Amino acid sequence: MKQVSAIVIGAGQRGNAYSVHAVKYPEELRIVGVAEPDFIRRREYQVKHNLPEDKCFATWQDVFAKDKWADTVMICTQDAMHYMPAMAAIEKGYDILLEKPIAPTAKECSEIAFAARARGVKVMVCHVMRYTPIFNAIREVIASGEIGNIVSIVHNENVGDFHQAHSYVRGNWSSTEHSSPMILAKSCHDLDFMQWIIGKKCLRLSSFGSLSYFKKANCPENAPPRCTDGCLEDCPYDARKMYIESGNDWLRTVAAGHENPTDLEVESAIKTGPYGRCVFQCDNDVVDHQVVSMEFEDGITAAFSMSGLTPEGSRSIKIMGTKGQIKAHTAPHSIIVSRHITHPNLESREIMLQDVEGHYGGDVGIMQNFCAYIRGDLCASDVSEINVSVENHMLCFAAEHSRINNGEVVEMRDFMRL
Repeated sequence: MKQVSAIVIGAGQRGNAYSVHAVKYPEELRIVGVAEPDFIRRREYQVKHNLPEDKCFATWQDVFAKDKWADTVMICTQDAMHYMPAMAAIEKGYDILLEKPIAPTAKECSEIAFAARARGVKVMVCHVMRYTPIFNAIREVIASGEIGNIVSIVHNENVGDFHQAHSYVRGNWSSTEHSSPMILAKSCHDLDFMQWIIGKKCLRLSSFGSLSYFKKANCPENAPPRCTDGCLEDCPYDARKMYIESGNDWLRTVAAGHENPTDLEVESAIKTGPYGRCVFQCDNDVVDHQVVSMEFEDGITAAFSMSGLTPEGSRSIKIMGTKGQIKAHTAPHSIIVSRHITHPNLESREIMLQDVEGHYGGDVGIMQNFCAYIRGDLCASDVSEINVSVENHMLCFAAEHSRINNGEVVEMRDFMRL
């Protein structure tokens, strides 16, 4: 088995999550360099992967100032920071693992895909849902013909109110201008998955949604701008509760900006940083709920709903076919395949899967597939290759266009020509 060498651009949460594969499966992947502007993160990453000083850079420009020195580049920067390093990597001839979304605009997404085709490099986009045991099991049931032909799908993404407050109100994805629309940042996974399992093109869609709760109009009376200045005792989004008292390692790490912070370090961070702000007094503008209605080829209909006002972070899906249906949920991982009364030969059954960390096991799955794709063991049609991913991203851009234009029905054929 050929070992794949990779340079990581962005040593934040996703850069660390994917590079764990090099620690667990060194025969498959080796991290040979990193570009990360934050000194503490860069140093932690250097130690974790035993990197020499001359392979650790503050900027991605430093990486591409050199001749090509690895097989691949893993671009794990913020949404608005994908385009330039991706284009630079393509110019140098690197194959790429590109964190989703590809880029925050349709134009940039298309340009990256065009450049990759022209240069002949492989670009795989991190649609982790495709690589999870539960969603692969759903696709296998559909492929078996057990429920007949798909007629309709209802899919819900339950973001969770704490995740919404952390990432999309206080955090890096709170602003459309500085990041990307919520439907793209959070739910391009889901629209990609729906088109993937249907296997046909979306013809038209419409969308509605808004920012309803996390805004100044709902701010409790006398609530201070920062939680550390005397947050109301009964507020569930008190930063001290979320980032200190909860003991949640992920939240603590993000708030402090480095791994294994002390309580004092977390407290200091929320006193001055973005994660200590009152959730009703931030500068966020992305929606906290949105629905998308779609019509696919052969009359297949699909409805997608994303909500940040749920008690848990999970996904649920119902797929209705001509012979039966699939109901699945990720908390806990379960799939129920049921027959229609007119098809008694199809027995109802339940498939239980083990709950797996890291995007339902998708982080491991995507890295296994990426390494296999780079080695040549898989072809483009086997993975979330950029040309297919761009088409599915366009559903997100079309949905956002519809949402901000009062639910206008968007004809995808016309939209793709814009």
